[in-house]
Amino acid sequence: MVNNRLKIVYIISDIDKSLAFEWIADRLDNTKFDLIFILISNEKTQLEEYLIKKNIPIAKFPANTVLAKFKTQIQIYWYLKKVRSNIIHSHLFNASFLGLLAGKISGIKKRIYTRHHSTYNHIYNPKGVYFDKLINRLATDIVAISKNVESVLRVKESISPNKIHLIPHGFDLEAFAKIKQSDKKNLKVKYNLFGYLVIGVIARWIEWKGIQYIIPAFKKLLGDYPNACLVLANAKGPYTDKINEMLRELPEDSYRIIPFENNLFALYQLFDVYVHVPIDPQIEAFGQTYVEALAAGIPSIFTLSGVAREFIVHEKNALVVPFKDSESIYQSIIRVLNDKELASNLIMNGKKDAKKFKLESMIQSLEQLYTQ
Repeated sequence: MVNNRLKIVYIISDIDKSLAFEWIADRLDNTKFDLIFILISNEKTQLEEYLIKKNIPIAKFPANTVLAKFKTQIQIYWYLKKVRSNIIHSHLFNASFLGLLAGKISGIKKRIYTRHHSTYNHIYNPKGVYFDKLINRLATDIVAISKNVESVLRVKESISPNKIHLIPHGFDLEAFAKIKQSDKKNLKVKYNLFGYLVIGVIARWIEWKGIQYIIPAFKKLLGDYPNACLVLANAKGPYTDKINEMLRELPEDSYRIIPFENNLFALYQLFDVYVHVPIDPQIEAFGQTYVEALAAGIPSIFTLSGVAREFIVHEKNALVVPFKDSESIYQSIIRVLNDKELASNLIMNGKKDAKKFKLESMIQSLEQLYTQ
């Protein structure tokens, strides 16, 4: 029997666990596509374990040294020749730099790259812009995950609109509504959060995420709510020293640091208020947490960065605060806590507006890109 399915090789680097790739592995139409993963990693990852359980073919190569990267590029080239891939789709830097070049040399005509950052290199790492432009050239198609990323590609990096495909992240929205009370209780026990008013943050510890403006707002909030607790999840990154220095000004029992929590859906349910405040309009490429917090039904305080600029409306589905403004963050948290009608409306409208990012829409857009 002839197999007419398109063979797609996903090339991914620097990922441990990813719900997005798990969803793609589950939902991509296996009557039309054969899916293979190349994982560029030095460690055993949760994504690798998930793919093995799903019986999805994987290859794994390291990239911890310059020599390892050179060898990995050669191995990717030969692997792509071996499996006779029709399409490659890369995510993140090592995967895109090594994978797209290997794909071009091996003669793969459709080489897709998803751009997961926006202006970071333009602001913080100018040398990285040269690599961005090289990767842009190596790719035949670029997936922009938001209008913000699309604008950066077109305006700052002069990419033809014909090469760019706007495909926003999609989410399994039903998963946010199917939380077991036992899971929620177990996390409350795990992080000792019974009896606390919880202010939630899920953001890497990077300067541009704006956590340094949340902590002073929370410190002031303790004067009104002594039982408040600040939960900082996904707590790792290059801004660790600065954040730890600020946290030392808080009572030790008033905050929790969570480097990683596997049960993301239940974690959101621990929060009474959610805060996400990147420091400028373009620095956040997408910001999945904007959608997740609203889908989880948590009244939220945001700055308008990344995808938030496309659908967040002040006093409709969230409260919007100016960039770098601790006082406004504090005042908005107080407002949500004191105005139950406002909080209820934010929750209702937030859940409704999160439906714009259905997983099915993303999968359909990807399938269309693969077959065009």
